[in-house]
Amino acid sequence: MTKSSEGTRDDTQLRWSRGWSLTARILAVNMFAVLMLAGGIIYLDSFRERMLERRAEEAGVAANLMAAAISDRMLQAPNRLDPILAHFGKTTAARLRIYDRQGARVIDSWSLTGPTFTLRDPDAEPLRKDVARFLDRMIEGAVGARQFDRFAEPTPDVRRAWPEAEAALARKTVDTTIRFAPDRTIIITAAAPLADGSVLHMTIDARDVTRGVRDERLTLFVIFLGVLLLSLLLSSFLARTIVRPLRRLAIAAQRVRLGRAREVTIPRFQKRRDEIGALSRTLSDMTAALRARIDATEAFAADVAHEIKNPLASLRSAVDAMGNVKDPELSARLLTVVRDDVQRIDRLISDISDASRLDAELSRVRFERIDLGVMLATLMSIYETQPATAGVTLAFARPQFGSAVVNGDGSRLAQVARNLIDNAISFSPSGGLVQVTVARAGERVLMRVDDDGPGLPAEGINRIFERFYSERPEGEAFGKHSGLGLAIAKAIVEAHDGTIAAENRIERGEVKGARFTVSLPATQ
Repeated sequence: MTKSSEGTRDDTQLRWSRGWSLTARILAVNMFAVLMLAGGIIYLDSFRERMLERRAEEAGVAANLMAAAISDRMLQAPNRLDPILAHFGKTTAARLRIYDRQGARVIDSWSLTGPTFTLRDPDAEPLRKDVARFLDRMIEGAVGARQFDRFAEPTPDVRRAWPEAEAALARKTVDTTIRFAPDRTIIITAAAPLADGSVLHMTIDARDVTRGVRDERLTLFVIFLGVLLLSLLLSSFLARTIVRPLRRLAIAAQRVRLGRAREVTIPRFQKRRDEIGALSRTLSDMTAALRARIDATEAFAADVAHEIKNPLASLRSAVDAMGNVKDPELSARLLTVVRDDVQRIDRLISDISDASRLDAELSRVRFERIDLGVMLATLMSIYETQPATAGVTLAFARPQFGSAVVNGDGSRLAQVARNLIDNAISFSPSGGLVQVTVARAGERVLMRVDDDGPGLPAEGINRIFERFYSERPEGEAFGKHSGLGLAIAKAIVEAHDGTIAAENRIERGEVKGARFTVSLPATQ
């Protein structure tokens, strides 16, 4: 298989997976807002980190201030220290403990006031809390959030069970730690050394931080799911209303390209009043025009074969007969037949060549302003010097300069005028008159060619512009006309958005000749 055939095979399969399909692009655009919303969820994690750092710093400051406020005398008189610890614990909802030099716990604010917070058992909480914790783990894992150790009350409760207390005592400075409670809420601990070698340990339940971040995450997650669902539905809708019709049009156009125009029906989407509907109807009309052009080409080829076959048959008969003819006079007549047939074939080939190039040339040419009055005046002056017009008078009513201006191809419009004038001269009798007029009529420019010939037969008026149709006057030399002149003229006029019509000139009920009228759009 050749490379070109492989390319054709791939084209016929219409492999939409190459690159990004339109559906994928629509989905990507709609997903942009979803990703922005997801970015908001991720941003919450950095917000949580900043809040925790600030709360840990505040806990360290509070522990340091509390340690500075506790004097050696207070440590020697617990009855003076207990009210202070109890008040501070209630005010801050913290648990305060003091460990002596040996590491034993000597004071616990909870023994004075009762617990100020509760460590909740996740197994005893409702399902929505499990969902919230699952979302926490999923989001924190996705963004790589910092994970904390599990918090648990030590047994026995001694100083060495708290690494931060040991660190504070060793470094003589405040040390803080963040941990996860069993239900993944945040527990912040801060330890500060006291003057006598004891250690103050403070435990804070930062449930408000967890609750705030979790509520925002849950809200954003619900919105995220809603926006995601809406985006998917919108993408599906757009794919159905844009991609699927375009795909149907592309497949149909591909089949037309592969030469299957006759069996392809382009969907017209009549109910759509948008660009896709306009595109479908344009493609359908284009395909119909292509079918008409194919039919016209086939008919033209058949007509050409038929028209060339007749003179060729006559030529072959004359050539075959010449070999058996001894009479010089008959031989001369046969030579005349051969000459006429060759002339007719030459005329046919020339006109066929011109007709076949016509559409291609008119599609490439750039129209320009043409003053038909000036063009026809020049053309008429040329006709007056030609012997072919002997015995026929040509009359031209020249319009006012600049009043008969059109946009077009000057050489092709001159060809239309020549074809019509030649046709009128050939039908006009000796001493006849051919009148050429051109004038502005509203938004149109009309060019008329009248002759004094026998007129057009009633059955031929509707066929006069068909290819190879010919109604020649009696006595005209054989082979001078191919029957393509008026067909070429019509094609040129229609390419200029004009019309051409033929009719008989009737005066007092009698046919006085034929009239051809060309109507073209006027320009300023």
